[in-house]
Formats: sequence, structure tokens, C-alpha cells
Amino acid sequence: MTDILYGSAPSLFSGKARAYLDWKAVDYRELTPDQKVRDSIIMPAVGRMVIPVMQLADGAILQDTTVIIDHYEAASPSPSVYPQTPRQHLAALLLECYGDEWLVIPAMHYRWNYNEEWIFSEFGRSMAPDATPEQQAAIGKSVGERFRGFVPMLGINEQTVPAIEASYEALLADLDAHFSQHDFLFGSRPSIGDYGLIGPLYAHLYRDPASGEIMQRLAPQVGRWVERMVNVETPRSGQFLAGDEVPQTVLPVLQRMMSEQLPNLVRIAELMAEWGKACTDRELPRAVGMAEYALGDVSSARMATPFSLWMVQRATDYLASLKGQDLASCEALLHEVGGAALLDFPMPFRLKFEDHRLYRA
Repeated sequence: MTDILYGSAPSLFSGKARAYLDWKAVDYRELTPDQKVRDSIIMPAVGRMVIPVMQLADGAILQDTTVIIDHYEAASPSPSVYPQTPRQHLAALLLECYGDEWLVIPAMHYRWNYNEEWIFSEFGRSMAPDATPEQQAAIGKSVGERFRGFVPMLGINEQTVPAIEASYEALLADLDAHFSQHDFLFGSRPSIGDYGLIGPLYAHLYRDPASGEIMQRLAPQVGRWVERMVNVETPRSGQFLAGDEVPQTVLPVLQRMMSEQLPNLVRIAELMAEWGKACTDRELPRAVGMAEYALGDVSSARMATPFSLWMVQRATDYLASLKGQDLASCEALLHEVGGAALLDFPMPFRLKFEDHRLYRA
């Protein structure tokens, strides 16, 4: 039996998993889950309806794109999407966290405030390809309204929208400058950081028509990078830059992460510490309240998601594993991009993702 990716074209994280599987030359096929698959495979294994889900040839189920990627990296370690040198490795982990956990804000804003009617129909086409356009729109709307409901919980509102768009357009400019010089973040091979960015930048911000037009107009080199990521011409190819180089053109992206996302991560950690003192449960809830965040002069609040801390824990764990010159070079990188708070990040307790759930270890 061939491995199966249960995903869909409009799904942010399906886009991340698919791009990796294609580059890694994994033998798999992709299916959009119907009700039978949901009831007989995904729900019994995971306990909730979620995509993407990977069903291995032996029947085992993997859920979460980082878990999926790490499974295939362990099975076929070379060539790896994880750089082997310290600065590149740390930067790649951080940018995976940034793409997965922060760029969902512009991704959801542009999808639901620029592409709503289109995405309703797209959901319907994906789920019921043989239905009429009218039926597809109705089916898509019944599914899409659930996702639409997350928009305010992500801190997307009338006050924050101008700042979200300004931040996103500035990010596009920085990435456009970088991808005019490099095929991927750290050379001619995609890294785990590229896969963090591709989910939101492809499935929502390139593929959805209105936001896709914005990307192609403002940042055509970002569009070319998306196409390289999702239309893999030569699997398992390319090299990371020599000398552990983190290009100067990547630094503004890391600086944006540190100025926008890092304070929010610190606040989530504080809220999680309060939750941990008041609750003895091992399993973490989806959110532990609302955490303040700021974009420029605009402040709001968004769901305080412990999963974001699991993602950043991967980077802080890597930092903790370093010694000597390797550690010193990564510390210097963090100081350069405004990320010194990661050197003593206030994680209240360790997190562990197992059996498709997030727990305190």
C-alpha cells in the first residue's frame, strides 16, 4: 500500500506537507477525505477532523506537518531539509515557527476579507467535484463558515487590518529582495524554514486569486519561489550555502519575526504558566486565553496557543544543545536580529506532542 496524504488544495498545511513530500520524492498519493474517510480513519485515529493527515503503508497515522516531515527525514536522512550548521539550522527552525504560527494572520485576513466567495466555491469543488456550481458553493459555505469564525480570534479586526497589510507588504518586499538572489532561504536547497513559509504563502496568499494578484504585482520573485517550491523539478537536489552563511537578505525577515511574534510568544508563555498553576491536566487546551500582540503602533489580542510554544521549543532546544563557538555564533545571530529573549525564554514547562495531542512533559 502506498502512503496516502489526506489533504486538499485550499488547505494551508496540506500545501506545506505536499511541497515537502514532492521534494523528498516520497511515494505517496493525495486524497481529499470524504465522509467515509473522516469517520473510519481520521476521527478514530486523531479524535477530531483535521487535515493534513498521513496514512503510512502499514496503516499508522501521522498528524501535524512537522511530525510528517520529521518521519520522512528519519527514514531518509540525506539530503535533509535541516541544515547541519548551527546558524542556518537555528534560523530555519525559527522561520518554520514564524510561517506556521504567525503568517496565519495575513493568510486568514486575505482569504476571508478578499477571497471569501471564491474560497467558498473552492471548498465545495474540493469536497464535491461532481456537484453543480451552486451545490459546491453551498457545501463550501457550510464548511468555510467554521474557518471564517477563527478570524477575530486571530486578532484580525478593523483596527488591525491596516497594520496587518502594511506588515505583510513589507515582508513581501524583504522576501522579494532575497529571492532575487537565492532560490531558497539558505541556498539552492529548500530548508525546513522554506516549508514553514510555503504553507501560508502558497495555499492562501498565492493560490487565492485576489491575494495572488497582490503577490505577483508587489513581489514577483516571491511568486517564482512559490512555484519552485510547489512544482518540484529536481527532487532531493541543491545545497545549503557554504560557511554557515545566513544571507544578509534573510536578516530583515528574522528581525520582523522577533519584533512582531516573539513578544507574543513570551506573553503566551506567561499565560501558560498561569494555566499550569491553576490546572493539573497534562493535556494542553487549544488556547490559554488571549495574548496581546502589536504590529507597529497597533495593538490587539489573539488566541494564546500553546502549540506555538511547542514550535519555538524546537529552536530553544536546539540552542540548548550547542556549545562553544557554535553556541556563540547563534547567540550573536539572535542579538543581531533582536531575538535575545530566546536565550532565556520563559517556558514554564516542557511540551510534548504525542498521540496527536500536546501535553506537558
